[in-house]
Amino acid sequence: MAHGTAAVAKVATPRSPYERRRTTRGNYELYSWVFMRASGVVLLVLIFGHLFVNLMVGEGVHAIDFAFVAGKWANPMWQVWDLLMLWLAMIHGTNGVRTIINDYATRDLTRGILKGLLYLAFTVVVVLGTLVIFTFEACPTDAPAELLASFCTA
Repeated sequence: MAHGTAAVAKVATPRSPYERRRTTRGNYELYSWVFMRASGVVLLVLIFGHLFVNLMVGEGVHAIDFAFVAGKWANPMWQVWDLLMLWLAMIHGTNGVRTIINDYATRDLTRGILKGLLYLAFTVVVVLGTLVIFTFEACPTDAPAELLASFCTA
């Protein structure tokens, strides 16, 4: 066999016209790209609003403690704000890492395992974070008084 010419894949010449490959994915990647831009803008507003309230209003960083978080999460607006921030950040980040996996994992099995681990991590963080935001109880009614924070005693 002369230099393996039968095993060499055909490479298009530089001046050949571009031939679009047909895929079955539809517009998923387009919607993913648009989502990344839109969620990035919304995340900027959510994150800088969060930082402003936590660091600039009142006593700043020195006021952040259990009571501060309990006071914020007593207001449904801050629960929704933090929930949106959590969900958008996780979806945005997961989508970005999914794209990196698709670009750099060459074997299908490796790509499948990495994306499976990514989706598992996404699910665990989102479920636990959502549960914490909505089930947080600063002053449980059946807790012993010595275990309660000072702001709970009325």
